[in-house]
Amino acid sequence: MTRHADTPAPAPAAGGLATGRGVLRTEAEALERVAAHLDGGFEQALALLGGLNGRVVVTGMGKSGHIARKIAATLASTGTAAFFVHPGEASHGDLGMIAREDAVLALSNSGETAELSDIIAYTRRFAIPLVALTARRRSTLADAADAALVLPGFAEACPMGLAPTTSTTMALALGDALAVALLEGKDFTAADFQLFHPGGRLGQQLLRVCDLMHRGDEVPRVATDTPMSEALLEMTAKHFGCAGVVDAAGRLAGVITDGDLRRHMDAHLLGRPAGEVMTANPRTIDDHALAAEALHAMNTTAITSLFVPDEAGRPQGILHIHDCLRAGVA
Repeated sequence: MTRHADTPAPAPAAGGLATGRGVLRTEAEALERVAAHLDGGFEQALALLGGLNGRVVVTGMGKSGHIARKIAATLASTGTAAFFVHPGEASHGDLGMIAREDAVLALSNSGETAELSDIIAYTRRFAIPLVALTARRRSTLADAADAALVLPGFAEACPMGLAPTTSTTMALALGDALAVALLEGKDFTAADFQLFHPGGRLGQQLLRVCDLMHRGDEVPRVATDTPMSEALLEMTAKHFGCAGVVDAAGRLAGVITDGDLRRHMDAHLLGRPAGEVMTANPRTIDDHALAAEALHAMNTTAITSLFVPDEAGRPQGILHIHDCLRAGVA
C-alpha cells in the first residue's frame, strides 16, 4: 500500500525507547565490570605487545572478526603496527603474513572457534606470542595463549541472549584500552597522531601553525623608523591588513593594524614613524602550536592575524584567520 505525503508516518512500536535505553544500560554496566576485573593478564598482554619488533596480527571470526578489524585499525593509528588476518584465509596461505617477530591477538567469545585452530598451532610451533581475548578462562584459546584477557560474566543485550551485543561491546572497549595503554608506553604525541591522520577532520584539527603560515617576503614588516606613508604601502601590498614593526636587530617590536591607523588618524599620520603608531608587545603564536590554538587566540582577542616569531624574536611568518578557515580548522 502506498503512503501519501500527507499521511502521518506510523508511530514507533510501544516500548522501543525503553528497549533502547535498556540495551545501553546493560552494555554500560558490562563495561564497568570489565574495568573492575582487569587483572595481571592485561599487564602481561601489554608487556608482550609493547616489546615487539614486529607487528600485532589481530584475528577473529564472525562478529569477533569485525571487532578485530577495528582493534587492528585503532592500534595502527596510535603507534602500534598492526593488521587483520582472516582466520579462514590464514589456513589457505595467509599464515605466511605472520612473521617470527610478530605477535597474535586472537578474539573468540567462546574460545573454541574452530577456524582459529591453525593460527593457534602456528604461533605455538614458531614461538610467536599469542594473546587471547575471550569470555572463557578455561578454553582452548585461553589455555594456549601466553596472556589471556578474559571478559567477566555478562548477559547479551539481545532478549534471546543470542546475538553478540554486550560481548562485542566489551571486546571492542578492551581493545581500545590496550591501544591507549600501548600509546602511553610509547610517548606517542599529537604530532605522531597527525602523521598517521593527515586527511579528514582529525587531520585538520591537528594541523600546526607552521603548516599554514606565510613566510619570507609574504610577511609584512617595516622598521620602527619607517614613515607611515611607506608602512601603509607595505600593509596594502601584503593584504593582511597589518604590518609587523621590527627593531634594529630584526625582532618584532610591535604591530600596526587598521585599528592603530584609526586611533592615530590626523594630518600628521603619514609623516610619523611606524614605532610611534604601532601597538607594542603584540600577541604572537609559536610555529609548533596547533592551528586550532591560533584560531582560538584570534577569536578570543578579536584579531585576524598572528605573527610567528623565531627563537630570536624575528617574525618568520604570519597566520591569518582565513588560512585556518580555508584549511578546515574550526
